[in-house]
Amino acid sequence: MADVPEMKKEWNFGLLYRDADKKALSAELEEIKRRNFDFSAKWKAKSEYLEDPETMKQALDEYESIAATIGVSGKPGYYYWLKYQLDQQNSEIKAELSKIDDLGTLIENELEFFTQGISRIPAEKQALFLNYRGLFKYKHLLQRLFDSAKYLLTEPEEKILNLTAKTAQGNWVDMISDFLSREERKILNEKGEEKEANFSQILDTINSINKKVRDSAAVALNDIFAKHASAAEYELNSVLHNKKVSDELRGFSRPDASRHFADDIDTEVVDSLIDAVTSRFDISQRFYKLKAKLLGVEKLQYHERNVDYGSTDEKYEFDKTAELVSKVFTRLDSEFGSILEDFLKEGKIDVFPKKGKDSGAFCVHMEKELPVFVMLNHTGRLNDVTTLAHEMGHAINFELMKREQNALNCGTYTCTAEVASTFMEDFVLDEIENGVDEARRLEILMERLNGDISSIQRQVACYNFEKDLHTIYRSEGFLPLKRIGELFLQHMGAYMGEAVEMSPGAENWWVYWSHIRSYFYVYSYASGVMISKSLKNMVGDDLGFVQKVKKFLSMGTSVSPRESFYELGIDIADKGFWMKGLEELDSMVTEAEELARKLGRV
Repeated sequence: MADVPEMKKEWNFGLLYRDADKKALSAELEEIKRRNFDFSAKWKAKSEYLEDPETMKQALDEYESIAATIGVSGKPGYYYWLKYQLDQQNSEIKAELSKIDDLGTLIENELEFFTQGISRIPAEKQALFLNYRGLFKYKHLLQRLFDSAKYLLTEPEEKILNLTAKTAQGNWVDMISDFLSREERKILNEKGEEKEANFSQILDTINSINKKVRDSAAVALNDIFAKHASAAEYELNSVLHNKKVSDELRGFSRPDASRHFADDIDTEVVDSLIDAVTSRFDISQRFYKLKAKLLGVEKLQYHERNVDYGSTDEKYEFDKTAELVSKVFTRLDSEFGSILEDFLKEGKIDVFPKKGKDSGAFCVHMEKELPVFVMLNHTGRLNDVTTLAHEMGHAINFELMKREQNALNCGTYTCTAEVASTFMEDFVLDEIENGVDEARRLEILMERLNGDISSIQRQVACYNFEKDLHTIYRSEGFLPLKRIGELFLQHMGAYMGEAVEMSPGAENWWVYWSHIRSYFYVYSYASGVMISKSLKNMVGDDLGFVQKVKKFLSMGTSVSPRESFYELGIDIADKGFWMKGLEELDSMVTEAEELARKLGRV
C-alpha cells in the first residue's frame, strides 16, 4: 500500500474515455454495428464453416476478436451502464442506455444465425470439430453449443424473444429497482438526530447496534416496501409468466432446469446441495437462538437478523480497510495484492454511498479488453471490510481469466463465480481475529457465522421460495400479494426458526430481493461458500496450494465446473462433500455457544 500515493475513491471514467463526447460515442456505436454486420454479411451466406473444421476456426477467431474488443455495445454501452449505477434517476442516461440496448438486441439478432448454425451441426459430424487440434481452445464452447440444440427455437422465434425480452421482463425489473432507488426517508442517525437518508443508507442502518436507530430504519423500509408492493406484485407475476412461457417453448422440464443448463451443472448436483442444506436448517436456527440470547432479547425482529453482536466501536475507515485487505491478499499471493493496488490507484472502485447510486456492491466486467470495475457502499462496518475482499475476489478472478483465456471462454459459471469472492473473505476475517481476546473472538465468530448462514441457509431458503413461486404460479396462475408474502415468511421462518419473529411488514421484504428475478441464481452463494472453505482448508495445510487455486480462477468457461473442481480434489457430485461442509458450520456454532457460556454471556 505504500506504493499507492493516493487512492481514488470514485470510478475513473478516464480509463474508458478522456472526453466522453456524446457525438463521438454515437459514432463509435455505429462502428460497432458496422463490424458486427460485416461479420454477418461474410458468414451468413456461407456454409463451409459448418462442414470444415479449419473454416470453422477462421469464423470463430473472427467472432472471438469482436467479442474481445467491442461485443454488441462496447465502450459506449459500458460507459453509460456504469454511469447509470451512480445516478439511477438520470433520464438522459436511461435514454442512452435504452438506445444501446436496442442496438444490442439488433446485433444479437443479426448474429443469431451463427451460433444457431453451429448448434445444429448433426451429431454424427460433431466429433470432426471437437477433435480438430486447431479448435481445441473452443472445444468446450462447441460442446455446449451442440448440447443446447435441443432447447433452441427457430432463428425467427429466437429473434422474437430477444426483441420482447425488455418488455417481458427487463423493464419490469428495472422499474422496481428505480422506484426503490428514488426513495428517501427521515430516520434516526447514531447521534439520535432525525436525518434524511437515501434507500441505500436506510438499508445499511437496519444493522445498527442501537435499537432505536435500526427500528427507525425498519419503519422506513416497511413503509417503502408497502408503497411499492402492489407494483412488485404485478412485476413478479410478469416475471413468473415470462419464465413459464420460455420453459414451455424450450422444453425445460422444471423451473430451475434452465439455470442448471446455463451453469453447465447437473441438476442432481444442485438438488443434492439444496437437500443437504435444507436438512440442516437446525444449524441456522441454533445460531439465531444464540444471537437473540447474546443480544438480551427473547426473539429477534426480522430486520434484526444481521445486527452485529458486541462492540462495534471500531470504525473501519476505507483507508484502513484497504490496507488490511491488501496485507492479507499480498500474503496469500503477491499478484493478488498487486491487482488490488492497481484498482485503488487507477480508480476502479467507487467506494461511498450517494443519492441515486445503486445499493449493495458488485464487480463488473464487459469485453475482455476493457477494465474491470467494483462498486461498494462503504460505511465503515466490519461487514464492509469483508465486502471489499469479496468484490475484489471477483475482480481477481476476472483479471486472471482475461490473461489466460480467449474472449469466448472469459466468463464464469454461476456456481464458480462465488468461490473466489468468499475464499478471500475468510482470510480477511482470520486476519482480524488474529491475536484478539476471547470476548472479541466471540464477536468475530458471530460475524463470520452470520455471513456464512446468510450465504448458505438463507440463500437455500430463497431457492426453495423461488421453487414454490414458479411451481404454484404454473398450477394456480396469478399469485396475489398476500400469497407471495405468506410463501416468503414460510421459507424465511424455516431457516431462522422460532428465535426470529416474522414481524409486521416482513412479508414485503421480498420486494427488493433482486436475485429472485435472476432465476435460481442464489444456490451459487451456498455452493461457493462451502467450496471456498474447503479450498481455504487446503491452503491452510499447504500455502503452495494457492497456485492451484489461481489456475482454477483462470479457467473461465473453458471446462465444466465439475471438471475444474475435480482438478482441485473436490467432487461436487458427492453429497458427502456438502454434508462435510455443513458439519464444519455446525462445529462453528457449537464453538460460539461454548465460548458464550464460558464468558458468561448466556
